[in-house]
Amino acid sequence: MHIVRQFPSPIREDTRVEIPLADGTRLAGRIWRPVASDAQPVPAILEFIPYRQRDLTAVRDSMHHPYLAGHGYACVRVDLRGSGESEGVLTDEYLDQELADAEEVLGWIAAQPWCTGRTGMMGISWGGFNALQVAARRPPGLDAIVTVSSTDDRYADDVHYMGGCLLSDNLSWASTMLAYNSCPPDPAVVGDRWRTMWHDRLRGSGLWLERWLRHQRRDEYWRHGSVCEDYSAIRCPVLAVSGWADGYSNSVFRLLAALDVPRMGLVGPWSHKYPHLGQPGPAIGFLQELVRWWDHWLRDVDNGVMSEPMLRIWMQDTVPPSTAYAERPGRWVAEPCWPSPNVQQVRHPLGDHRIGRPGTGAPGGTPAELTVQSPLSVGQFAGKWCSYNAPPDLPYDQREEDGGSLIFDGETLTEPVELLGCPAVDLECAVDQPVAMLAARLSDVAPDGRATRISYGLLNLTHRDGHDRPRALVPGARYRVTLTLNAMAQSLPPGHRLRLALSTSYWPLAWPPPASVRVTVFPRSSALVLPMRPAPAPGCDVPVKSLGEPEGAPPLSTTQLEPGRQRWTVTRDLIGYESVLEVVKDLGVVRFPGIDLDVTRRAHERYSCVADDFGSVCGETTWTMGFARDGWTTETITRTVLTSNPTEFSLYAQLDAYEGSERVYADSWRHTIPRDHV
Repeated sequence: MHIVRQFPSPIREDTRVEIPLADGTRLAGRIWRPVASDAQPVPAILEFIPYRQRDLTAVRDSMHHPYLAGHGYACVRVDLRGSGESEGVLTDEYLDQELADAEEVLGWIAAQPWCTGRTGMMGISWGGFNALQVAARRPPGLDAIVTVSSTDDRYADDVHYMGGCLLSDNLSWASTMLAYNSCPPDPAVVGDRWRTMWHDRLRGSGLWLERWLRHQRRDEYWRHGSVCEDYSAIRCPVLAVSGWADGYSNSVFRLLAALDVPRMGLVGPWSHKYPHLGQPGPAIGFLQELVRWWDHWLRDVDNGVMSEPMLRIWMQDTVPPSTAYAERPGRWVAEPCWPSPNVQQVRHPLGDHRIGRPGTGAPGGTPAELTVQSPLSVGQFAGKWCSYNAPPDLPYDQREEDGGSLIFDGETLTEPVELLGCPAVDLECAVDQPVAMLAARLSDVAPDGRATRISYGLLNLTHRDGHDRPRALVPGARYRVTLTLNAMAQSLPPGHRLRLALSTSYWPLAWPPPASVRVTVFPRSSALVLPMRPAPAPGCDVPVKSLGEPEGAPPLSTTQLEPGRQRWTVTRDLIGYESVLEVVKDLGVVRFPGIDLDVTRRAHERYSCVADDFGSVCGETTWTMGFARDGWTTETITRTVLTSNPTEFSLYAQLDAYEGSERVYADSWRHTIPRDHV
């Protein structure tokens, strides 16, 4: 990244801002803005998230908010109610209270003498979610948003469920928020009341995972905050951004197709990171793109932003399977709109473990039926639902998974093929259990046999008629289902071939069904549907404006006092038949010299099963969070354990908080939650 130290507008930083709300609560924020805004007001951009602007996001914030401020904007970074030094208690994601608070904050910003009254919202993940959700409420003065790594549908594309299947990221993310919500405010900011504020959080935030597990279908809980319920509610321009290694790329395509406001989409090779910090690379000059976007919509600058193609994507070239990439080879391509007239849905019939040619029937010799009953070990090399490019959280060589799957191989390609969009599997099938799932993986198979997963999808077959109305399956009955895979952009060279793999489990990425399932596929009436984009001759792509090299302001200086470590280990005990995936995400101890604060963050996740005993599946997470400076030390340790039997989930969690060496708070939860067709 090119570090920019001189900006067109000299800036000032206000580090301890308190924003009053109507109910008396005060939210903590930080503001970067041009020095000249005291006399010459500027538009403002809000990022509103719960991740502690004083420490946990301070380095990231220091790279992009000062940059935007130096280009003529007031950048306002505010911690949600109950996080950081903001008063109150945070009790769930995207509550009406949060969105109402955001409206009040926008109103407060617009009324400041340094603001023109024109505002925007931006954010990644949580901040991208609430930017969309607040836009749908149409607060006055909100003129445009940028939403990165977010979704329009909280049930279809978030850490909780995928295709009606329970994701293990539901456990992982709930455990993360249990740990974050246990953190104290900083006494250096809030004074002696820090302890009261902290204990209010410890007592009041609650166990979010229990609530999420009680909503296993797409009900009113998930419809709240899902802007897909009424796209027309959004009336301001939207820039939607994601990455192919991220968990949220699908929503970019849905937003472009469904919104009727000025909109643009950008999808790169990245994981769950801002594009100027994008990994895998190449990272891009995203902050420069933001300046152009905000200049157009908040300053009325005629800079040609909206004359560019609606969708720009990184068309990925073939790569060998790896759990981590520094760079993904490929090229930028553009589409004038989405859906694109350049992409055709092409139906490829399935045969005897083969993918047939389009426009033909089932290949000769196709059997009437094929079956699959996967072991629980299928999925251990799947990587995370949402990659952070924290090695090695991307999928490994899919040959490790294919042995327990039903495989269909395509012919060896004789010319380049490009895919752009969502593949789908149109299946006629039957099952031998009332609850079943299917995982579909599409892989690029190299001439030497190595298989790189390029897309995948999940479907809880009880959700075949909709995620809001699951129905038990009748063993032996035939069903026609469509399993949609994640959006993708992939270029396949001659000599390679496509592989479709179907499995009845995908643990630990997704929680298994109550019992082992045998699925019968009737290939003669089934097909793989591919989004085919004509592969142009060299130099024939629509020109794409250079996205530039990443720039940013100088990052906040920190000191690594204790090293962190990352580990992702798969073990199999061949005597006890236990299989385990262990994930360690230890960021060590980091000192923030400017505020004399040492911060500790450590997480350990363990996902296990024994042989093919579906009742043995267990997910366990442990977090340690610590904050210390001379004379003040706090630590919280949280542990969450999830197991299941054929009829219910069992959830246990505990929270211990320490001040110095003394445990000052302890709580535990134990719940049993009925399985609802999951």
